[in-house]
Amino acid sequence: MNEVLFFIFDNMTDYEITFAMHMLNTEGNKKIITIAYENEMITGRSGALYKPHRLVNDSKNIDADALIICGAGTYMLAKSGVLDKNSYTTPIVDWTEKHHEVFGPVDPFERNNYVNENVVRSGNVITSLGHTFIEFTAEILEWSNLLSNNTEKNDFLDYMRIRT
Repeated sequence: MNEVLFFIFDNMTDYEITFAMHMLNTEGNKKIITIAYENEMITGRSGALYKPHRLVNDSKNIDADALIICGAGTYMLAKSGVLDKNSYTTPIVDWTEKHHEVFGPVDPFERNNYVNENVVRSGNVITSLGHTFIEFTAEILEWSNLLSNNTEKNDFLDYMRIRT
């Protein structure tokens, strides 16, 4: 299909996905499609404005190569049950009172699958910590065969001055 969906929402940590968007579009010739729940302007934490290409409801039967979610993505994956059978990483190591207030009382994470790493790939699921957006992008590029192996990925990270 050669399309990659990016789920966008108000106050998203947009820096986590814009580099991946850029690399997939320019190096991978992937069509970037932003999706949201409503057809309204989205304001990222950076202050940048985003207009969704499609609505989530209109994207359910789209044959896209990937769906990428920034920020609260691991919470959404946990809540939907995706992380019940996949290893993952998240900055939400403990379900604190703050998480209880924001998301509710139930911790949706399968804690036995948590891995204390910057980036974790489990099958087709890639999770990362927000500050590791370059490593996250490298993992996406390797997953999509734009980087063919660990050597190319490490060369890319060296170029970006990141060591794993």
